[in-house]
Amino acid sequence: MSCGEPHETECAEVLDHLYEFLDREMPDSDCTKFEVHFEECSPCLEKYGLEQAVKKLVKRCCGHDDVPSDLRAKVMGRIELIRSGEAVPDHDVSSTPATQE
Repeated sequence: MSCGEPHETECAEVLDHLYEFLDREMPDSDCTKFEVHFEECSPCLEKYGLEQAVKKLVKRCCGHDDVPSDLRAKVMGRIELIRSGEAVPDHDVSSTPATQE
């Protein structure tokens, strides 16, 4: 998505890293660039607002459930694989195959 207007930070970059911004998982300098972009670009601001609302809704509806530690470990392991640039298998390699009864 692009609004068609020139910006210092491109719309594609903002949208590619929107969840990092929402979760404050980026440097302050990048957060500032994104905030400036949202002031200039109403389509990106609208997308940001929508994703922020979804995030709040999920937190309100599901934020009280404890995540099983093995699930958390699997998810974090997969995130680390993605961040390191390694190939990520389509299936869960850490579990054993189900047996048929």
